[in-house]
Amino acid sequence: MTKTTVRSPLTCSIEPEESSSVDSLSVPADEHIAMTSIEITDEADHNCTNNNKTDRNQDASGFADFGLNAEILQAVTEKGYKQPSPIQAAAIPELMLGRDLVGQAQTGTGKTAAFALPLLARMDPDQRSPQVLVLAPTRELAVQVADSFSTYAAHLPHIRVLPVYGGADFRDQINRLKRGIQVVVGTPGRVMDHMRQGTLDLSGLRVLVLDEADEMLRMGFIDDVEWIIEQLPKQRQVVLFSATMPTEIRRISLNYLNNPAEITIRQKGSDASRIRQRYLMVHAPHKLEALNRVLEAETGEGVIIFGRTKAITVTIAESLELTGHDVAVLNGDVAQSQRERTIERLRKGSINILVATDVAARGLDVDRVSLVINYDIPFDSEAYVHRIGRTGRAGRTGDAILFLTPRERRFLGGLERAVGRPIEPMDVPSNATINQNRLNRLHQSLVGMINTNKSPSEEEALLAELLFKIGNDLACTPSRLALAALQIAVSPNPLLVQGDEKWLRPAVGRDIDRTGGRERRDRNGNISTNSRGTSQRQNGRRENDFSTTDMHMDHFRIEVGWRDHVKPGNIVGAIANEAGIQGRMIGRIQIFDDYSTIDLPKGMPEGVFQSLKYLKVMNKELQISRQNLSN
Repeated sequence: MTKTTVRSPLTCSIEPEESSSVDSLSVPADEHIAMTSIEITDEADHNCTNNNKTDRNQDASGFADFGLNAEILQAVTEKGYKQPSPIQAAAIPELMLGRDLVGQAQTGTGKTAAFALPLLARMDPDQRSPQVLVLAPTRELAVQVADSFSTYAAHLPHIRVLPVYGGADFRDQINRLKRGIQVVVGTPGRVMDHMRQGTLDLSGLRVLVLDEADEMLRMGFIDDVEWIIEQLPKQRQVVLFSATMPTEIRRISLNYLNNPAEITIRQKGSDASRIRQRYLMVHAPHKLEALNRVLEAETGEGVIIFGRTKAITVTIAESLELTGHDVAVLNGDVAQSQRERTIERLRKGSINILVATDVAARGLDVDRVSLVINYDIPFDSEAYVHRIGRTGRAGRTGDAILFLTPRERRFLGGLERAVGRPIEPMDVPSNATINQNRLNRLHQSLVGMINTNKSPSEEEALLAELLFKIGNDLACTPSRLALAALQIAVSPNPLLVQGDEKWLRPAVGRDIDRTGGRERRDRNGNISTNSRGTSQRQNGRRENDFSTTDMHMDHFRIEVGWRDHVKPGNIVGAIANEAGIQGRMIGRIQIFDDYSTIDLPKGMPEGVFQSLKYLKVMNKELQISRQNLSN
């Protein structure tokens, strides 16, 4: 077994399960080296935590060794942090040295603190112009990161933080920038608007952070990000965090980062098992009924349901409201102020179910979410990883359930490879399961009511008097009165489900083929596969992604072109956000002088189509129209 020791302000020993070609790597805190590549498994977290629990004050004791300011350590203590997570333990020492860094770790692992704490510690209190710029792919993530910076800088009165994103008052952002801001956290589009208008002065910028860089690539922001980087001072520190490392992200790290330290956090052991992942097979017409049954059977503290489009999220929410659920929608049609209120309601428990599109839910961080339901399968494995990362946060456990139709089952293997573990099958909950759960919840409610109401109140006295009077008038026993009260409590819907269960039974003889092909059975009942999976690989298509050619695209014309200085990334980003779809759902884009053509999935709801007509790209309405390819 090879032992790798990393020496920095925090010292921990890491013993990987597999041997490495590097016998020993030593990183002194006072030296720069050309390249540092550190790979850590979750066992490192255990070792670091134990090695730092000796004779120190337990209040943020693990963070005290990094050389952070006393004011920052006070904020860390108030936040409740005691020991750094693996990404924090590896990244903070490097960033304190001022090095460029590429960090790869899943969501919910403490990445924001990993870069926010050291960058705050190295700020110049006398510089009023922005010293740190953080680029994030969505408004929600920008607000979340800005809030974290403000929390960590609570005892640094000279530090001001401003989130900058579309949908917020532009003039208010200008006024706040004029008063002096040290940290700007924003989406690429709005940051570019301020830079072009001269309202965001980045001449004194010291650090650029790209947070969730892979998501910015997937949402079509790569050209905007590179434009922003090219306008920044040549002498700057660049920090790049990403859950995955696509080719374009690797290219950015090579072109714009100077001898960066590379840190990869591999999730194994307890980290990988925090989220229980299951799938159920259901035909498309029965998905809403299956969803209601799953919610009846799974007692989740907070639930996020992912739908593919805005229209689907509305349909799901309306169906759940009819069955008595407290539910809210988060998609591209929801105003920013309403989004923030919705997330806060979920965080406080005012609502328990949130139905969202991928774009709207990026960066959503609510600890009480215990269940994620993929009502629609995501269009690639990276999106699946991000979705299920909304639960099991802050060291908690969580559940993730994936709905699959028979036509989608060939994609299961790709998702399993992405998460590095099998996804367990589950059955749609039966009537018996639902009925037993309802009885259990009613039992718990009654026991809880009896145990919590120790002293009688005036209201209870009135209720007792009412029961006594009815009992005397009708000569009813106490048990009969209690039964009548329970029937009133569970009405108007019956307590027990009595519906048809035939559709719950899986089709006989259907086994999942995880090779990418479609199974067939010969006369002897043996399964054979066609060459579909092989042909996909020969065509260079990713086995774990949906292909746009599989989805029968429609061809559209939009009224923006080269003369409007439009780029494919501008079109993809705008349409993906407005339609609530992933960028990879969008097919071929061709840009001409005064118009462009684009392929989008068939079946676009009319409401979405109408909203795209008036969507502006480069300050010009798309005026989208369908085209006939046969002409």
